[in-house]
Amino acid sequence: MNITLGDRTAETAAVYFEKTRSPVIRSTLPQKARTLEEALADFRETQLPGAKSFGRTIYADGQYVGDVWCCCMDPAGDPQAMVSYCVFEQELWGRGVAAKALGLFLAEIRERFRLERVGAFTFAANTGSIRVLEKNGFRLQESFTEDGVESGYYVRISSNGD
Repeated sequence: MNITLGDRTAETAAVYFEKTRSPVIRSTLPQKARTLEEALADFRETQLPGAKSFGRTIYADGQYVGDVWCCCMDPAGDPQAMVSYCVFEQELWGRGVAAKALGLFLAEIRERFRLERVGAFTFAANTGSIRVLEKNGFRLQESFTEDGVESGYYVRISSNGD
């Protein structure tokens, strides 16, 4: 399967919002936007000069299947950004799509923004997401419970060449 990244647009942001309304996805991916209008406003903020977030679309064999993004970008911070991803086409789960897309994205943000220390949160029960993070060099830094849900904070520190 050929995994590539593409540009986010208002159109893909709207598709992403609609596709991630499923109860299965909502149970594993906390989402700030409650309406399409909020999602589009959030997207427009990423297009402004000096935006602290950046995202890409994920394509599997030419089909749009999800998004990968980072937020809270701060080259002087630790971590320098937080990453998230979602493959909304459930028939592709467990097939390496998210792991490959995240790897491509990490290389891009390292080159483009010089981000080397990157963090991520995931629910402890989301074993698929944990595997994606670990395949990309993230290591568990802290386990915690928030709002009754066990979660983990993962960090990846790049070294030359990865």
